[in-house]
Amino acid sequence: MPLTILGLSGSLSHDPSAALYIDGKLVAAAEEERFIRDKHAKGRMPYEAAKFCLDFAGIRPADVDAVAIPFAPISLMEPARWHYAKRYWYAPDRALDALFNGNRRYRRYRGRILGCLKQLGFDTDKVDLVPVEHHLTHASSAYHCSGFTEKTAILGIDGKGEYATTFFGWGENGRIHKIKEFYDPDSLGGLYGAITEYLGFEMLDGEYKVMGMAPYGDPDKYDFSRLAKFENGELTIDTGYANVIGLRRYKEAGKGYYFSPKLIDWLGPRRQGDIADDPYIHYAASMQKLFEDIALAMLDYYLGDILRETGRLAFAGGGALNVKLNQRIIARPDLKELFVQPASGDSGTAIGAAAYVSVQRGVPVEKMEHVFLGPAYGNEDIIAACERHPSKPAWQKIDQVPQRIARLLADGQPVAWFQGRMEFGPRALGGRSILGCPSVPGVADRINAQIKFRERWRPFCPSMLDTVGPQMLGSSHPAPFMTFTFPVMEEWKARVPEVVHQDGTSRAQVLRREFNPRYYDLMLEMERLTGNGVVLNTSLNRRGEPMICSPTDALDMFFGSDLRYLIMEDVLVAK
Repeated sequence: MPLTILGLSGSLSHDPSAALYIDGKLVAAAEEERFIRDKHAKGRMPYEAAKFCLDFAGIRPADVDAVAIPFAPISLMEPARWHYAKRYWYAPDRALDALFNGNRRYRRYRGRILGCLKQLGFDTDKVDLVPVEHHLTHASSAYHCSGFTEKTAILGIDGKGEYATTFFGWGENGRIHKIKEFYDPDSLGGLYGAITEYLGFEMLDGEYKVMGMAPYGDPDKYDFSRLAKFENGELTIDTGYANVIGLRRYKEAGKGYYFSPKLIDWLGPRRQGDIADDPYIHYAASMQKLFEDIALAMLDYYLGDILRETGRLAFAGGGALNVKLNQRIIARPDLKELFVQPASGDSGTAIGAAAYVSVQRGVPVEKMEHVFLGPAYGNEDIIAACERHPSKPAWQKIDQVPQRIARLLADGQPVAWFQGRMEFGPRALGGRSILGCPSVPGVADRINAQIKFRERWRPFCPSMLDTVGPQMLGSSHPAPFMTFTFPVMEEWKARVPEVVHQDGTSRAQVLRREFNPRYYDLMLEMERLTGNGVVLNTSLNRRGEPMICSPTDALDMFFGSDLRYLIMEDVLVAK
């Protein structure tokens, strides 16, 4: 009998998702937000995502051997709850709750998961529900999916799980060994989130916007070192300023933030609106620098020896989506290869929990080489969606799709590209993308103004052929998931200026043909037409909305923007 493990996340009330492993193969994975059209799907359970995974694999709830969840009870015998109580002494209700009722969140979550399973048709009296510690699931999602066979250093940085915020460990022969964890409120990810809120964005959503803003500022103009210290192997966040709870929170219009009035006294009022200006660009730069410097110091302190021994690092947690930090990690002379879980945030913990349980039960999991794990739609589904749509789209079925679309791109037209299975994780990688020609002046601004309606300082990223990657990026490090930035070679800055950020880097996807042949062939055709086997690629969605899942979603977005062309499989819709 094949071993079937369903992973369900959603433990921290955001980014619920589901992942299904059958005999070590990741058959399907999807995020709830895509189905219910609510970004981050806060407070929801992964019902639609789990239903999709089971339906896609053609299995019934009774066929599932175990359901793995990324949240576990934490014993009072361990240091986590004591650390939390001691550091949050100023909010005695929370501190005492951690000591006397410290697994309340776990119990509530378990109850909600059982309710979701019941809705899916599981017999909740018989289901084998396996809780895995949150940071262990991040570690597993990185290490077990990396394909690394030798000893591997493992790093996890995020806001927090049950109590842990940071994980250092190593993996060998499929087993994960914990070296050290830090606990709430001493969270580098939490600090970055608090400053993200101060800079006018939403925590757990706007951190990448802060990272995109940082290159416009001077990191040395303001000294942020008072916010966090890493000394003698311990991380300490100054909770006078950030990672605050209860009465210490700064409040505005009835909403409490994760920073204090003391931060406002020091830095001035919270940023409002869309403008990236002085002093906020410098604050973003200072926060990014502090984050990188402390993360690298912690990495060296706890994992430096293992890295020098093996050169392999697996990294996950929300902090692993900080591509500028990853660029600096890759630059380490002792690093041979860095694997970052493409869904490093909490949606990826569904994969991590399921992978962990599969390995525990004697079935190793395969290397994660692509993220095309969601639903796909055939031409018939697409035509039916067009026929039903109130906007009465003008559509035609075309052949030679890569050649026809490359021609439109080379003529300066942005095109919505909907092909194959939907991506898992936050990056569009050629399944649900908006594409442009990166050598056409102003195409990025045009996509921004007419389609994406997003902040002007945010970079647009390139997808490129694997033959182009080493030439343009000066590196042959694998980069299939847009989880790293690379400095762009001078010649290529002039050739594809629309995908080079303010600081001369690009967050690149370097594609091998076997994982998305049609997208690859499109870039081959672009190379023939323009000389560059590169396209500008951004996610198929509008600002504040989740990425598109179905043909109907794509048509809704298409008619709600100034896009002129949408290609779904072989069906071209034009305005």
